[in-house]
Parts: sequence; C-alpha cells; structure tokens
Amino acid sequence: MAFWWVNHKQTRAHEVRGGYLWSPKRNANGARNQTYDNMTLARPGDIVFSYANGVIGAVGVVMGRASSCPKPPDFGKVGDYWSNDGWMLPVGFTELSTLVRPSDHIELIAPLLPDRYSPVQKTGHGNQGVYLAGISVVLGKLLEDLTETKQPFAIQDEIVDPAEVLEDVSRIQRDVSLPETQRAQLVQARIGQGLFRVGVLSAERHCKVTGVADQRLLRASHIKPWRDSSNAERLSADNGLLLSPHVDALFDQELISFEDDGRMIIRPDLSREVLRKWAIEPGIRVEPFRTGQALFLAHHRAALANRSRRA
Repeated sequence: MAFWWVNHKQTRAHEVRGGYLWSPKRNANGARNQTYDNMTLARPGDIVFSYANGVIGAVGVVMGRASSCPKPPDFGKVGDYWSNDGWMLPVGFTELSTLVRPSDHIELIAPLLPDRYSPVQKTGHGNQGVYLAGISVVLGKLLEDLTETKQPFAIQDEIVDPAEVLEDVSRIQRDVSLPETQRAQLVQARIGQGLFRVGVLSAERHCKVTGVADQRLLRASHIKPWRDSSNAERLSADNGLLLSPHVDALFDQELISFEDDGRMIIRPDLSREVLRKWAIEPGIRVEPFRTGQALFLAHHRAALANRSRRA
C-alpha cells in the first residue's frame, strides 16, 4: 500500500463528491508532469489525502487503476486551459469530521516531505504545479494519526468494507468481455459517481419525498441493488433515485417503496413514530415515476413484500 497527497483546490468539490481524481496527461505547454504521471502509478488500496484551502478535509481509498478519460463535464469552466485528454483515477473518499491544517503540524511534517515534487512547502503552504504527490509510508502513517482515519470509508453513499468494494472493482477490471470504457464507467459507478450519479442528477432534480434540491445533501441510490443488477442496470439512470439521507435509509432497507403512480408503500414493521419524527406523511403520494424506473421499482416492491412476509 502506498500513500498519496492530492492538491485540488479548484476541483476538490467535484472529485471528493464524485469519487475520483482527474488530471490532464501533460502540462499546458505539452511538457510531462510527474505529478500527473503519478495517476498511473496509484494502485487499488492506496490511501489518498485530499488537500485544499489549507486543510486536509477528506481521505480516500484508490479503487482501481487510472484510465484514459476526457475532462469531466461537471468541471464546467474550471481548468479551461487544461487539455481535454486526461487520467481518471477512481477513489472512494470520506469527509473528515475534524479538518487537519498541515501548517499547524509543520514541525512534524516538514522533515518527512519528499525532496522533489513535495505537495507543500516547508512552511506548510501548498505547492502550485503539484497535483498528485507520492509521500512516504512514515508521513502517511503520521497523517493517518492526525486525521484519525483508520476506519471504514464511505463508498456509494454508505459505509462499507473497502475490501468488498475492491473485490467488486477487481472483478470488473478482469472482465475482458467488456469494453475498456465500460469497465472504467462501472468502476466509477461502484465507488459512488461515474455515469450513474451523473445520469441520476440529470433526470432527478430533487428528493422525491422531501423536495430538497441541494445536491450536496442528496444521495443517488440504486432502486435495484448493485448486487442484484446486471452491468447495464448498474449504470442505468432509470435504476436511480435522488433521495434525502433519511429517506434513502428507509428505501435502501426496503422499509418503504413506491407504486408507479407515486404512492408510498410502508412495510408493516416500520414504526409510524419514525415517520412522524422524520416528517414523512404515511399517505404521501410523490411525483409519478418514469416508465424506465417502474421496471426497477417492481423488483424493489417484491423485495419489500418478501421481507414483510418474514417479519
């Protein structure tokens, strides 16, 4: 396992939320950049510390190998001067509850910084021109202690064992029957972003139940679980809902579901007290679902019914 430090002030929000890192392959003048080349050196299971605005605010696990990929469209006008030809590295990030400012610990960090391509200066300020920097195991372990991140990571909007996700990613990457571009898309979808989340966000503008529209607070949830879906279903936007976290928790555990016309179905063993405290009306009828979504909802309703019989 190796440790990496990424400086991504401009793209931090997109990459941490999206579950990836992206860099051009070369500098604007066509010259090679070792910290871009490092994207191809990262391996599944490596640890990445996210640095932006003077703090380490997220830590991630590399979930697959870097693949050639055009600049993500959600970057918008950020990095207009970058080449469109770049590297995409899938990384499952978790936000830190306590931010770590390297300048506050520079007396510990400075002696451990690499001599070349250091992510920060000896003063603790970031180094412009350095994107993904390799750091020593000693510095990596120190940052793990400072960030208190020896714990499971948040992947695909849920807390899971990284080993389970790594196995899924490895299985996808070994499947030579799939085109390389589709393998990359599936890896990204598995760790929380990729075409799946982009597709859901383009089709769903707000939580079906609460009406909340702030995408930072919403989860792109599979209707038919990843484990039960084919590769095509895993990437399909029709297999997705945009939900507030507490609604997603109920939906993911098959405690609630929906009829195609929007009527909510509630599993009998779900306490109405939970619904009351979470301000969810038992008789609510949300917007009707698209035809494509209805196919996946049928699977979800059947799973709820099976659990109801066992309850």
